[in-house]
Amino acid sequence: MLANYLIGLREGLEAALIVTILVAYVVKIGRKDVLPRIWAGVGLAVLLALAIGALLTYGTYGLSFAAQETIGGLLSIAATGLVTWMVFWMLRTARTLSSHLRGSIDKSLLGSGIGLVVAFIAVGREGIETALFLWAAVQATGETTLPLLGAFLGIVTAAGLGWLIYSGMLRINLTKFFTWTGGILIVVAAGVLSYGVHDLQEAGVLPGLHSIAFDVSAAIPPDSWYGTLLKGTLNFSPATTWLELLVCVAYVGTTLTFFARAVHRGRTRTTSTEDLPDTVLASA
Repeated sequence: MLANYLIGLREGLEAALIVTILVAYVVKIGRKDVLPRIWAGVGLAVLLALAIGALLTYGTYGLSFAAQETIGGLLSIAATGLVTWMVFWMLRTARTLSSHLRGSIDKSLLGSGIGLVVAFIAVGREGIETALFLWAAVQATGETTLPLLGAFLGIVTAAGLGWLIYSGMLRINLTKFFTWTGGILIVVAAGVLSYGVHDLQEAGVLPGLHSIAFDVSAAIPPDSWYGTLLKGTLNFSPATTWLELLVCVAYVGTTLTFFARAVHRGRTRTTSTEDLPDTVLASA
């Protein structure tokens, strides 16, 4: 549940910040006529995310076991790729997101659908990533209620934070926020990737299903509270094949190395541009 709360919070906060910037800027320049198109774009994006979630949930019914496992494995790997891309994208653009969006609006505001399109793309992207990652998490843990509840609470929290930022009641150091949550999500994504590999092994697409690297089920029973906690937060599996272990270690080692370098470059870069919370508040 904690991992899914973090996904909902991070993805939701990204979408909330983008919408906040759009709303604050069009209000500031006296173009309130664009607001209905912005909110229409948000609504359509939410419907798209729900539709994709329903398709992922019910679209595999009636397929063979091998087909279901193959689809599940490929989608888990895709979810890992999307989350990884999202982590690096926000780390790179957090400081300049506000000016970038405002520049896009300035160039295209004469277009009748700009508010709808920008909001739809921004929120839709986050919604699709959330739906795919949640589906992979549900498949990995075998739970439905807790992952969805965790994500819902995260999104509600993000919406509340977005409103507080817009109203000027809250200032957040988003660089630190996205740095810490990015590092945690890389570890969480490694568990989803490992589960995807296991699915492909069960489907016969990848070899080594019975080549076990370690099995700590006796020390960490899957049905124990701590086994459930590790499964729900890190997608930890007490019985792991060698291929799962190698892929997981390679992913974490490589991704965290590049992530640490990106964080270091961001810290040494000139900070003449204001942080996102300040630009949001200045635009309101």
